[in-house]
Amino acid sequence: MSILTVENLSKSYGRIQALKNVSFSVPEGTVFGILGPNGSGKTTTLGTICDILKPTSGTYRLFGEPASAENRRRIGTLLETPNFYHYLSGIKNLEIAAEIKQHGKEDIDHVLETVDLTKRKDSKFSTYSLGMKQRLAIASCLLGSPSVLIFDEPTNGLDPVGIAEIRELMKKLYREGKTIIMASHLLDEVEKVCTDVAILKRGELIVSGKVNEILSNEDMVEVSAKDHAKLVSVLNSMEEKTRIIDENNLVKVFFPVGKADLSAVNSYCFYNGVVLNHLTLKKQSLEARFFELTNN
Repeated sequence: MSILTVENLSKSYGRIQALKNVSFSVPEGTVFGILGPNGSGKTTTLGTICDILKPTSGTYRLFGEPASAENRRRIGTLLETPNFYHYLSGIKNLEIAAEIKQHGKEDIDHVLETVDLTKRKDSKFSTYSLGMKQRLAIASCLLGSPSVLIFDEPTNGLDPVGIAEIRELMKKLYREGKTIIMASHLLDEVEKVCTDVAILKRGELIVSGKVNEILSNEDMVEVSAKDHAKLVSVLNSMEEKTRIIDENNLVKVFFPVGKADLSAVNSYCFYNGVVLNHLTLKKQSLEARFFELTNN
């Protein structure tokens, strides 16, 4: 089942088009990352889904049904840091949050344990580190046991320790059966946490699908020959390759991970009348693949 289905979603602010006919779906039981550079439309997408912003055109469905206040209550959202009271303890702040959200207080101890703040529940919020403050914000999202969580840049502004803590917490929530939708401009974050991804650029959807398929770590072979035009022609006819990139005097040939065979490439070229003067096996980084997709 799709938790969220977005169909041709557009949002304009005067002449500025923040979203342009964006469509994707979020399968149940995934960690779905909305990835893109700053200004790509990630926050606008989440704001629209959470009914903070109204779309200019297009529709979206939640849990297979038209979006409504009732099915939004099944979602915990963290689009910006909640306005916790600095002079109150963590548990007191959660009690206030539970009243505002019209949830009971019976699961407060459980959510504090989930985010590993039980030992600091009676400490004032002002004494918390940034990572602890973010974990308390996530605890607030977990009140009422929502099946879906939406986070906007959940590790933004945190130090490396805080980032690691939030990542491990999201993995834990995923293992417990939560569906998580998160926006991020950090490729490393999506790679380490997400199962699925949609990549946006300037309001347009570039691609969506499984992380290990879209941001796959391909094998790359660099080759060159005196007869460059013939080399490109021969490599284009090679069935084992997935794609090639022609860069002036150098050609990059891509293969599925573990399938690049230098001797096979050399033999194939020689058999087809091309003598190579350069042949090197390299790995394409995930970062390079992301930049390639976004033309950045």
